[in-house]
Amino acid sequence: MKLTILGGGGFRVPLVYGALLGDRGEGRVTQVVLHDLDAGRLSAVTRVLAEQAARGTDVPEVTATTDLDEALRGADFVFSAIRVGGLEGRANDERVALAQGVLGQETVGAGGIAYGLRTVPVAVDIARRVACLAPDAWVINFTNPAGLVTEAMSRHLGDRVIGICDSPVGLGRRIARVLGADPKEAWIDYVGLNHLGWVRGLLIAGRDELPRLLADPDLLGSFEEGKLFGTDWLQSLGAIPNEYLHYYYFNREAVRAYQQAEKTRGAFLRDQQAHFYEEMRAPDAQALAAWDRTRAEREATYMAENREAAGAGERDADDLSGGYEKVALALMRAIARDERTTLILNVRNRSTLSVLDAEAVIEVPCLVDANGAHPVAVDPLPDHASGLVCAVKAVEREVLAAAESRSRATAVKAFALHPLVDSVNVARCLVEGYTAVHPGLDYLR
Repeated sequence: MKLTILGGGGFRVPLVYGALLGDRGEGRVTQVVLHDLDAGRLSAVTRVLAEQAARGTDVPEVTATTDLDEALRGADFVFSAIRVGGLEGRANDERVALAQGVLGQETVGAGGIAYGLRTVPVAVDIARRVACLAPDAWVINFTNPAGLVTEAMSRHLGDRVIGICDSPVGLGRRIARVLGADPKEAWIDYVGLNHLGWVRGLLIAGRDELPRLLADPDLLGSFEEGKLFGTDWLQSLGAIPNEYLHYYYFNREAVRAYQQAEKTRGAFLRDQQAHFYEEMRAPDAQALAAWDRTRAEREATYMAENREAAGAGERDADDLSGGYEKVALALMRAIARDERTTLILNVRNRSTLSVLDAEAVIEVPCLVDANGAHPVAVDPLPDHASGLVCAVKAVEREVLAAAESRSRATAVKAFALHPLVDSVNVARCLVEGYTAVHPGLDYLR
């Protein structure tokens, strides 16, 4: 089975390959094709994968190419993890937004809109080429903003594109762990959009254990989300929000922390990864060791500004292992082998959430089999959550409309309607600032 990884020179690709190395049996991936526009990054990642492969036997063959059509032909699965504009683009997203006093995070607020505006046209082109060159392939999208990009691609690929994210998986794992349960045996009642969802229940042997957690302040304050949001707020919500909702519930504090940081997250990753890829230029470099060292630092500093603003301290060691590669592998196995499973995924709504239309991509538990991912029925969201979901989905639709129409006015509308952008004039300044620094937004000038 052939897996094509778009963004194959990306730093997290070895996580996916490492997961594949542990997969055995019929229907497994035997060929991995890495595609990237940057040949140097492809070379560096290929070296890491070669060292990983040297530790195993009967490993998937790895090839690399800068030719997209070559990479897509004959693919059974396409894993999309591209970053349009690179980490320099992410750093610019943050800088332009913070200069206007609003959040520039890569998926939330102004930064997420800017990233979406330059990513959607590229993702749509990829979707069209997949439909032409590999019409039977399944596309697994991890490209951020994941929900928005998945919805853009679904307009050309239908249900054959599925978005994944490790945030709900990590959240459910932490809740189950603090309750003394095996995460594999727990049903997580989670619903929302990507990076905008809530755990409303956690069923173990048919019994909802979340009320027990919410009623115990000591237990509730013992894990990441309890430290980040505070026990009082979680008890008021009656749910455990995705960590990215900290940007909404504590926006002023988050913006202040980002403004005071020595470097924004994008600038930190840009400089950190530039050092790694430069190190890989040396022929005698220990590729896997250098990658492991860089990854550990990356994970330990994840959402550091938010934790600092909340006084949450360091991340727990158990939270440093990531997880999106495991979701991707489980999804591929379920489809390729009809190994039925349940995963929290980004899929078209159909009739799952009555406040959204059928084509809106949402993030919910899905039953997965050889025919794809099928969202399960969920209870309606409370009004405060529905309002936020509808507002952000409306912004996503304006981003899609702006990318399709190439309309600057529609782009301004997308920024202005976001709950974390507090002025139409600020929205106009954001569009002005982003078009000045991003070649990928030339179409809005």
